[in-house]
Amino acid sequence: MKNKREAKPDLSTLAVWGGEEGIDKLGATQMPVVKSVSFGYPDVQSWLDVAVGNSPGHIYGRNTNPTVKVFEEKIRLLEGAESAVSFSTGMAAITGVLFALLRPGSRVVSIKDSYGGTNVLFTDYLPRYGVEVELCDTNDHHAIEVQIRKGCDILYLETPTNPTLKVLDIRRLCKVAREAGALVAVDNTFATPINQRPIELGADLVIHSATKCLGGHADALGGVVTGSKTVVEEIFRFKEITGSSLHPESAYLLIRGMKTLSLRIAHQNSSAIQIARFLENHSKVEEVFYPGLKSHENHSVAASQMEGFGGILSFKLQGGYESVERFLPKLRYVNLAANLGSVETVAGPPATTSHVECTPAEREAMGIPEGLIRYSVGIEAIEDLLQDLNNGLSQL
Repeated sequence: MKNKREAKPDLSTLAVWGGEEGIDKLGATQMPVVKSVSFGYPDVQSWLDVAVGNSPGHIYGRNTNPTVKVFEEKIRLLEGAESAVSFSTGMAAITGVLFALLRPGSRVVSIKDSYGGTNVLFTDYLPRYGVEVELCDTNDHHAIEVQIRKGCDILYLETPTNPTLKVLDIRRLCKVAREAGALVAVDNTFATPINQRPIELGADLVIHSATKCLGGHADALGGVVTGSKTVVEEIFRFKEITGSSLHPESAYLLIRGMKTLSLRIAHQNSSAIQIARFLENHSKVEEVFYPGLKSHENHSVAASQMEGFGGILSFKLQGGYESVERFLPKLRYVNLAANLGSVETVAGPPATTSHVECTPAEREAMGIPEGLIRYSVGIEAIEDLLQDLNNGLSQL
């Protein structure tokens, strides 16, 4: 029988203590914000040892920082990865992965309805640098596998997707990617490691817009990538040279937010499924997109790889975009804003949130209806949110 001290801590415990044990906080119980740009040494040799990686320490704030390092270590432990590197934003993290690992002639296989900013990288920027991109129907796993076998350097997945909440079978696709010699990167922003851990399912890299659920308070931008040490080191070098570094003040806020991650996600999981069921049975709602619903086309896959279905759902109103314009201002407990994963409920259409970069025709091609509302459940009382939604729908 294992000694209790040897047992792996629960994720809720890691969210609080991960990355902070053994750190010199100068007696503070919370990790201080270290704002120093540079870090000095008593002699050249000790300085050099840190600079070349023979000794732990920090040299220059663009490269590493003590506060930032604690944030990186916390998410590394939660995702069960070997290493982690942070960025100034989630899009910087996604860009860092793609541009650090791809070369002219490389081939990426991904899906059509990924987050709008990611899609723009695939359609507008990577092809400029000689990278071939193949975007597949998100629900057609066979088509994705065919494209992987044709040649693939990176398989880039987002699951659940933003904003239509489609779910990809990570295990299945990772198996094919491994056979083809491809790296698999998974955007885990919607799920968080509380609900889904892609590395355990076979992925090589996990990406988060830490701005969203990890921070949870809509007050700090950030991104992070976790994965194998050798691959993350290559991504770190790109970040180091391009300078898209996470600010220590933001790292502090993200650390603070992550301490309640497990509590927040549990509450949001519970509220979201109740809201999804309520909306599914409402006459003014045409369709609800939430993987926790048994009616969801990917429910069985989601149930096999997720421990919770998340706090984000979307729904399509009868009457299209005009109904969206009338309905949203009638809600009381919601921020109409381009964000998600916060303690406050946030809602908006793809035209102003996830796919503001795209035209209506481009959104239609991705299967994103103009009458869709993305609804990110906060930590408010479920009774108040249900009443709020019912009041708004009754006025349509």
